[in-house]
Amino acid sequence: MSTAELSKDLFPMQLTSQSFQDGQAIPGEFAFAVPDAGAHVALSSNRNPQLAWSGVPEGTQSFVVVCHDPDVPSRGDDVNQEGREVPATLPRVDFFHWLLLDIPAGTTQIAAGAQSNAVTPRGKPGPAAPAGLRHGINDYTGWFAGDEAMKGDYYGYDGPCPPWNDTLVHRYIFTVYALGTPSLAVEGALTGANVLNALASAPVLGKASLTGLYSLNPGVVVG
Repeated sequence: MSTAELSKDLFPMQLTSQSFQDGQAIPGEFAFAVPDAGAHVALSSNRNPQLAWSGVPEGTQSFVVVCHDPDVPSRGDDVNQEGREVPATLPRVDFFHWLLLDIPAGTTQIAAGAQSNAVTPRGKPGPAAPAGLRHGINDYTGWFAGDEAMKGDYYGYDGPCPPWNDTLVHRYIFTVYALGTPSLAVEGALTGANVLNALASAPVLGKASLTGLYSLNPGVVVG
């Protein structure tokens, strides 16, 4: 199940952010890493952005927030390699950055930094999240699997860190789903694929999306 397959006709909600504008660059404070002249990248403050939604459909009992990057290289041959570039024409795949579940129906915003406020080596714990919510496992879990200093289960929000030599600007799509149930029943681990599969069969009443842009390549113009 892909994010595109969840685009069936739903109640049109609105999703906004004080942290960045739709279709514009995401500031570095909300990223996992920022450009660095010497080492290409440096770890950033990794704060989750502020999100607010409105136009909630009647009967909503909870919300789910998903953030994914659909522009991750499908092959890693050239990724972060000196003297090489990741071509924009390379096929791309989804990378999940944030899965936040069971947000109460009375909640209509998430404050900046409320769910993530730093890079946590080996990942934040889970699935229990601040304010009694539940968060899923993001795809840094697989990315760092072979790194002894960083490997672990990465729960919650971890922001953008696209390859520093990628010629394509990456899109980070934040989507809020309004559910007609107080909790999302997910089969198996709380991964992006499993959460999307659960949403496909759940009573989703409405949704809205917001897209931010990011690149670590100094030669690429963002926005």
